Amino acid sequence: MTKSLNIVAFDIPYPANYGGVIDVFYRIKALSALGVKVTLHCFEYWRSRAPELDACCHKVYYYPRRQTLINQFRWKPYAVVSRKNSRLINNLLSNDDPILFEGLVCCYYLNDRRLRRRLKIFRECNIEHDYYRGLAAASNDLWQKFYYAIEAVKMQYYERILRAADVIVALSTTDQKHFERIFPTKTVKYIPCFHANEHISSQTGSSSFLLYHANLSLAENVHAALYLCHNIFGKLPYRCVIAGLNPVAKLRAAVSRYPNIELVPNPDDVRMQQLLREAHINLLITFQATGLKLKLLNTLFAGRHVIANRQMLSGADLDTLCHIADTSGKQLQLCHELMQKPFIQSDIDLRELLLIPQFSNQYLGEEFLKLF
Repeated sequence: MTKSLNIVAFDIPYPANYGGVIDVFYRIKALSALGVKVTLHCFEYWRSRAPELDACCHKVYYYPRRQTLINQFRWKPYAVVSRKNSRLINNLLSNDDPILFEGLVCCYYLNDRRLRRRLKIFRECNIEHDYYRGLAAASNDLWQKFYYAIEAVKMQYYERILRAADVIVALSTTDQKHFERIFPTKTVKYIPCFHANEHISSQTGSSSFLLYHANLSLAENVHAALYLCHNIFGKLPYRCVIAGLNPVAKLRAAVSRYPNIELVPNPDDVRMQQLLREAHINLLITFQATGLKLKLLNTLFAGRHVIANRQMLSGADLDTLCHIADTSGKQLQLCHELMQKPFIQSDIDLRELLLIPQFSNQYLGEEFLKLF
């Protein structure tokens, strides 16, 4: 029997070129490959409509996001209330299929009485109030800092709407424990992120450069990139590359002061995968133990040596595959040691053992299929 599913996504999930939409897009592809008829509902506000989604979806609906000033002053989070749309609820009511809400920001209609008899699945993107508090701490702009701080308070209060969900799907074991504590009567399941990799494509051998990659317009990633510039890359004798979307002016200025650091702005998918595969060391540093672990998974599937701090590894159960360093001294030491150490077949074999099939999209899709 063919299964059908509504998916409410916070953004248009194509191209799949940043954290949250990567998880959504490859989940849609995996479920479609398993025979699920996906009706996708997504919000259109800064990305163009994507005909490519028609190939893996039964139907695709687009809704404008209401980014008006008055929404800043409502008790519900701005990110939630700006995604209220009457066409969305009417389209959800036009069928009887289960509904997957992608992230707390998509949950405006989760507790709507008209959906009370429907199976409702919530897939988290972050512990949102922790995420927004982290953004507030990382931002240097006073208005942004204020907005993020207020949104964090609203998100923490709004999280109780998840009592209306039938199933909560966490993206890390740490987040799973959070939801089990807050909602002890709910079914909470841990399913890792979906991603672009079908197999381990890491290459043996060595190269002459280190890499940090991220969305370089986000405050948390800018914070990490600046830390690496001043404390790690700027103190190494090797070529170092920082690559990612929309690097801010402050980061461009910092990179320009170090002759061994190269900034690669807005690389396309081919270029990004090339950098990921060819770097001898990928540094995965974050100062927020929240959010998707996609960067970690992508690097372990496609890259060579990985140096990560414990905040990056929180709840991922992948410590065995990384070199862990939480201080600049330890990170520098590991950089020097690993630049002299080729990446060998036994390193790839260990990744095959620990990542396949548990982190493959087919396996994750089959786990999701059990929920509805």
